[in-house]
Amino acid sequence: MAEQGAAKGPLPVVDFLKIPDRGDPYLEGHRCQKCKAVFLGTREACSKCGTRGALEAVRLSNKGELYVYSIVHRSFPGITVPYVSAVVDLEGGGTVKGNLIGIDPDPAKIKMGMPIEVVYQKAPRKDAEGNEYLTYYFQPRS
Repeated sequence: MAEQGAAKGPLPVVDFLKIPDRGDPYLEGHRCQKCKAVFLGTREACSKCGTRGALEAVRLSNKGELYVYSIVHRSFPGITVPYVSAVVDLEGGGTVKGNLIGIDPDPAKIKMGMPIEVVYQKAPRKDAEGNEYLTYYFQPRS
């Protein structure tokens, strides 16, 4: 049975999504201690100023603004279209790509700079071992 090897709880869909034993999930970035630039993923050197060994892990904000988006009408088999693929600038630093939910995929309803929030949900599918995954989405903030 495939589910015998499944993890006890959902696994993060990307390495920068952290699921603590206690508390809420969050996105993790790395901030350069010299120039204060924020990046996703681990790295040895700052991509902005070149300083080495000066990046510290930081919890990213769950609030931000829509930077740019694209309405996707064609995708892989089994993926419901249309959906909104978005890039969001988070408050305090960090730029993240993900899907915008909770709004019609209609350019008349989506505004550049609109306030968004990050929400965390189980991914719609399990893997071959029966593992569930936690993912993140963006939704309009009121």
